Amino acid sequence: MSEGEFDPSGDQAVSSELAGVLPVEFTAFHSQQHRAYLRYAHLQLGNAEMAEEVVDDVFTFLLKAWGQALREASLHGFAWAVLREHVERRLVVLARPVAMVETAWFAALRRTSRERLELLESKLGLYAAIAELSERQYDVVLLSFLLGNESDTVARMMGISPATVRSHIRGARRTLSRKLGVDWIPGEEKEQ
Repeated sequence: MSEGEFDPSGDQAVSSELAGVLPVEFTAFHSQQHRAYLRYAHLQLGNAEMAEEVVDDVFTFLLKAWGQALREASLHGFAWAVLREHVERRLVVLARPVAMVETAWFAALRRTSRERLELLESKLGLYAAIAELSERQYDVVLLSFLLGNESDTVARMMGISPATVRSHIRGARRTLSRKLGVDWIPGEEKEQ
């Protein structure tokens, strides 16, 4: 999956007028995380405009709680939890499940040829199985494989260790292989 696959608006830096007023650490955090948060929200919500609204709300909340966020054991873990909570709230308001299955499938469809359509149909089952993973495994698989982030990046974004990311990937592979009826070979995880 290409990096721009779920990138509804690309990088968005804090405006230069606001950058001089906002805490430097917040501005840096915003610059580092905005694009990744947008991609995640878009994949979950299936709508670029809604994703932008949710991510704007997340950063507004983080700015208001910035002092508390800096005192947390993990700034990234705290911010990730805020993002998940905002996305989940929007889904509740919309009264629907995550859009990841459809969003990922349609993105793959845009990239495929007619000959590969049959293979693509099997991906729909994979995406549905991914949607049923535990919250942490789901996020790790989504960030690692569907959005193409390296393990270290996923760990930093979620506020967990790279070893925990690898552990979640192994657990997810076992679960997915069981659900999809394919053999899982321990050790075949790609090192990201």
